[in-house]
Amino acid sequence: MSFRLSQRDKDIIEFINQFRAVDRDSLVELFFKQLKSPVNACNSVMVRLYRLGLIERTQQYSPTVYLPIDAKIKKNSQKILHFLSILDIYKQMCTYSTPKQVIVEDKPTGRKGGIEPDLFCIFKGSPFWIEIQRNQYSDQKMQAKINLYEEFFFSDEWKALHWQPEDRAAIFPSVILITPVRYAVSSEHIRIIQVISIDELMEKYRSSAKQQRDGRSRVSSSSSNGIKINLT
Repeated sequence: MSFRLSQRDKDIIEFINQFRAVDRDSLVELFFKQLKSPVNACNSVMVRLYRLGLIERTQQYSPTVYLPIDAKIKKNSQKILHFLSILDIYKQMCTYSTPKQVIVEDKPTGRKGGIEPDLFCIFKGSPFWIEIQRNQYSDQKMQAKINLYEEFFFSDEWKALHWQPEDRAAIFPSVILITPVRYAVSSEHIRIIQVISIDELMEKYRSSAKQQRDGRSRVSSSSSNGIKINLT
């Protein structure tokens, strides 16, 4: 069969391959919102791509969730909800600034048992590893996760990651815990930020920037101090 894909078709397929599971409404928001009838346009495109065998889909969710053609997850897997939660964080970021160098389920050590953040990206000029905690864990288990980040920090392997700047010193990403629960975790070597959402993160640093402008900022031992986010 002969067919020609538009650039938008290619971008949608690439996006689904990147995020592993993408719901119809997210596709409308990210690729079709400028059109007169965005939902109808999205439905038409996605049905065509599905019939061409370029994407998979599961209708066990409403609206429909689309998957890569070679998806290794079952269409009723709870893993789909995990990928949708990563996508939601990405969309929250996009309302402020489109993240760059996005890696879903990053495995920077290349080894089993190393750190496996749900998302890596450069957001507003700063690198972040993001852990999305949909379930509640013990403080001990969360500290063990932080300890793995510290091990990677001391390995110095992170200095050679492909996204590191070429014109200045390597940067170890801050670790964001997206969680409704405040965990008693700490590190003397890496920066940890605990927030419920990206909205809270941005509000937090707006307040911090305002305090600095007002001359009221103080040196603190807070693990979130020193993050450089361009809030403009």
